[in-house]
Amino acid sequence: MRNPAGEIDLIARRGRMVAFVEVKARQSAQALDNAIDHHRLRRVAAAARLAGQSYIAKGCDMRIDVILIAPGCWPRHLVNVWQDG
Repeated sequence: MRNPAGEIDLIARRGRMVAFVEVKARQSAQALDNAIDHHRLRRVAAAARLAGQSYIAKGCDMRIDVILIAPGCWPRHLVNVWQDG
């Protein structure tokens, strides 16, 4: 999903939690170590804040997750990687 603030790869909801997920795929496990940085996370967080108006109901919480994928490796799921403030 794209909006003026950035792009969100996945939006998932379980119960009262809405996760905005950035997915990064690289050719090697070593390359995944540098796939996500503060700048990229800040853009995902800005896009999530804007999209949250449509996806987050009253009483729900949100978080920013990252999924890292490389051939021959299990996907790595990093939960709640961004904290405002």
